[in-house]
This record gives sequence, structure tokens and C-alpha cells, in this order.
Amino acid sequence: MTNTKSNVTKKSLHPRNKHTGNYDFPALIKACAELKPFVETNQYGNESINFSDPQAVKVLNKALLAHFYNVPFWDIPQGYLCPPIPGRADYIHNIADLLAITNEGTIPTGKKVKGLDVGVGANCVYPIIGNREYQWSFVGSDIDPQSIKMASFIANNNPSLKGIECRLQKNEENIFKGIIKPTEFFDFTMCNPPFHASEAEATAGTERKQKNLAANKAKKGHAFQEMQNAKALNFGGQKAELWCEGGELAFILKMAQQSREFSLQVQWFTTLISKKENVAELYKELEKIGVKTIKTIEMAQGQKISRFVAWTYQANVNL
Repeated sequence: MTNTKSNVTKKSLHPRNKHTGNYDFPALIKACAELKPFVETNQYGNESINFSDPQAVKVLNKALLAHFYNVPFWDIPQGYLCPPIPGRADYIHNIADLLAITNEGTIPTGKKVKGLDVGVGANCVYPIIGNREYQWSFVGSDIDPQSIKMASFIANNNPSLKGIECRLQKNEENIFKGIIKPTEFFDFTMCNPPFHASEAEATAGTERKQKNLAANKAKKGHAFQEMQNAKALNFGGQKAELWCEGGELAFILKMAQQSREFSLQVQWFTTLISKKENVAELYKELEKIGVKTIKTIEMAQGQKISRFVAWTYQANVNL
């Protein structure tokens, strides 16, 4: 058994992440003119947007995807999860480093590398970034038909995107079954699991985000802090994106248990874990079912520390 944990030595994004530093609003507006009405100069002379405005955040995402990833068409239905692009990119880049471990130290690129995004959502952001940065192929799965419809529309209507397929999970109790075909092999799976255990809990969490953003506006240097918060927070979200029975812990334990059936068809299983205390519980479950290698990778975005856990059933993986 090999268990490892990476250490974050500084509060910054991955070195290959294109979203370090402040937003270049003139460049973003050039890529997406729709952003211009939302950009204003604050009292400190800095260009910014109102990060508590869901429409402004959505248009900022459109501009980021157009400017950095050559994805000019991107949209999500009203009320669906609007993810922070910088944090999503960090997960992709750290998976690339993980794949290098089992590829003689070299990050594998190209369409032969295949990933599964469990819970792709309507935004399709993980497949977009992985496809554009490393030319990986993707399958995105979701239990919500509207999410699959929108994600497929994004993938099929941007000429720069190649090899992204979205599949509807028809059984809410299954994570991999019904999505991974009998003869398919995936180099990795990834997931941003539902965080909350109920709709009421999810609503309260959204209200706290809004209050935090409003409070930061009243502080000195609020523009920088507000931008850092926006890089780390999700906005909006439907039921399947935000909550499930038992919350995050129940979901990731089910994922661990169901991964056994596909141990020969997936090289690395991975999942984000928001609650730090859930990491130890996932380790216990994985060890119980006989996983050979487990690795925790921490990521930093301003003041926020996040992490994902990766595991493989392959023996003799040298971490």
C-alpha cells in the first residue's frame, strides 16, 4: 500500500495555470465584447466586475474561455452552476502531473488519452480545458438531461473542441456503470461531487457566499480579495450539482465502492473533496476494498485550499 500527500508551499495556482495574476480586462473584452458593460473602475483605480452578480460572472467565464481556450461559444441555462475557471484549470493540470507518474515522468497528450468527467454539468468546463490544454478526449456524464443537452451543444458548436462526448446517466444510484462501456479504457476519472446533504443546506451555503462577497467589499483592498474569492467560488447550481442524500461523504464512499468493478478499465480514479475531514474516511474505505495506491493532491487558490484524492488498483506505482 502506498499513501502519499502533496504539500502546498505557497498559496498560488499551478505553474501551468493561465489564470495567475489579475484579470486582463482589455484582452478579455477583445475576446468577448459582451463583457464590456460589466467592467467598471473601482475607487482604487482597478478594473473589476461585480462578482456578486451572477450574470457578470457568467459573462466573465465566457470571456475567459474565448480568450484562453479559443472557445467562442459557451453558455449555461439560468440557475445552473457557473464554475470558477482558474480552480477548474488547476484540477486538470494536477491530473496531468498525476498521469506523468505512470508515463515515465512525461505528461501524455493527444486524443488517445481519455478522461471521464463524472457530473460534467451544463458548463462542460473540465473537458473544455483538458481538451484544449492537452488534446485529451473526454466523456462527460450527468444524471440531468438538460446538462447533457447543453454540454453536448457546447462541445459540438466550437470547432476547436474535438473528441468530447456527453452521456446521460439514467440510474442515479450508479456512477460508472451505464457510462463506461465494456471495452472502454479511461486514463483517469474526475469529479466535483455534490457538497451538501440537502436543498436547505445548499441554499444556506449560497447565501453565505453572497454575504462573504458583500463583506469583502467593505474591507480595504477589497478588489483583490473579491477577485480571489471569485476564482474559488461556484455560483448558482441545480440539485444534482449541489446536493445529494448523505452529502459529499456518502457520494465519494459510493464512488470508491463502485470503482472496484472498473479497476481494470481505469488507471486513476480521482475526486475533489471539499471537507478535509472526509479525506480520512475515503482512505479507510479505499484501503478496505484493496486499493493499492492512494494519493492526495492539495491545490491553493488565494486563501482557499482545496484537494483531490486519486487512487489506482495498479500495483507497484512509484510515487
